[in-house]
Amino acid sequence: MARPRKPLLSRDRIVGAASALVDSEGLDAVSTRRLAAVLGVSGPSLYNHFRNKEEILDAVADAVSAQVDLSMFEESDPRDWREALHDWALSYRAALAAHPHIVPVLARGPGRRPAGLRVADAVFGAMTGAGWPPAQATRIGALMRYFITGSALGSFAGGFVDDETAYDPADYPHLGQAHLLADHRRQVDEGAFETGLRALLDGLAIQYGPYARPAGERPSGPAAD
Repeated sequence: MARPRKPLLSRDRIVGAASALVDSEGLDAVSTRRLAAVLGVSGPSLYNHFRNKEEILDAVADAVSAQVDLSMFEESDPRDWREALHDWALSYRAALAAHPHIVPVLARGPGRRPAGLRVADAVFGAMTGAGWPPAQATRIGALMRYFITGSALGSFAGGFVDDETAYDPADYPHLGQAHLLADHRRQVDEGAFETGLRALLDGLAIQYGPYARPAGERPSGPAAD
């Protein structure tokens, strides 16, 4: 039997094509008709793998979640909860920074997405394992998601134009150098994220005192709020 001219349609091929469209043109560029044309298939054939556009975008979002490093939460990893959260947050933000257009979908939460749920499970498990009460561990997971996804939704430095005449000292006496920010976008945004992350973790470390347990001690039962 002759081999087909085109590879058989699969979920991975659909997600790959949708991811490329989202990255290059944004969420609005994705439609089943557009994807079918890109993949060289008939529109209805997509429905053998996904029920609708929303399911496709969910799969694209989950593919990004799968890029996040979770190794710091493994029991064999020597990092404590604070260092683990720090390194995980950097990995998470890097994944979102590489695919900024999908961030609004990720910001809605993991839903039923397997990779997204593995991220949530790893963070919650690491926090409760370190002694945080379950309610606090849930709040920490939420707080981290708010902070990381919020930072990826836009660029502070990119919000200023490269035109010094836009910032008249008579109106904005403290923005005399604001027109230079756009040229240092990555440095400013990554520095701001690191500054905020460390401040956030410093605050959590202050709250952690009552829950701390000796190194190596495992939780013996459900913790109170």
